[in-house]
Amino acid sequence: MKAIAIDDEPLALEVIRSHAEKVSFLQLEDCFTNAFEALEFLHEQPVDLIFLDIKMPDISGLEFMEALAVKPMVVFTTAYSEHAVRSYELDALDYLLKPFSMPRFLKACNKAKERLELKSAPSGPGNPEAGYIFLKSGSEKIKVHFKDVLYIEAAGNYMTFVLTGQRILSRLTMQETLDLLPEELFARIHRSYIVAKGKVDKLERHQLHINGQTLPLSRVYAVSDEF
Repeated sequence: MKAIAIDDEPLALEVIRSHAEKVSFLQLEDCFTNAFEALEFLHEQPVDLIFLDIKMPDISGLEFMEALAVKPMVVFTTAYSEHAVRSYELDALDYLLKPFSMPRFLKACNKAKERLELKSAPSGPGNPEAGYIFLKSGSEKIKVHFKDVLYIEAAGNYMTFVLTGQRILSRLTMQETLDLLPEELFARIHRSYIVAKGKVDKLERHQLHINGQTLPLSRVYAVSDEF
């Protein structure tokens, strides 16, 4: 798993470099104190994961993440806890509060590894040919057919899958959910909503309608060509 680290403090990068050397499946390609140099690097050499400081001069880590055309997994590293909510709204994989320990760093790396394996699995649960996924809800695993899903709503680290006559709550992030779903069948329309394209009854400028429900349509997500 290829990664880079971005932090304006050299000592912080040394900590990441030291931790990364102990993780066998992690290949730290480079470290940057200049975020714009990191952007140039990523244009030429994409990676799977970025360890990204939030408070940096010229451009914040949050702004950096929003500027990426192709978004790898991002683990924010910061001394400030007040940005946690915003980071998860941007679908950050994890949030490491400095100073973080090796076990905490390893936990974030394992989370990234699991997500990468899920995305690359040739016959994984989100394979469109399968037509279904299994969702863990409480102590149960429930089989959900894509054709039955109307929309999906985010609430923290949980997602509610809304089907006709049924709602299923599963512990997933927005990005983990997107990784499970075939792009040709589903589209993200808002920071909190994913919809089944074939179930949209009416599309308006700031909202859309599915099965009698009105859902917000964010201008951040260019979805007009999706339906």
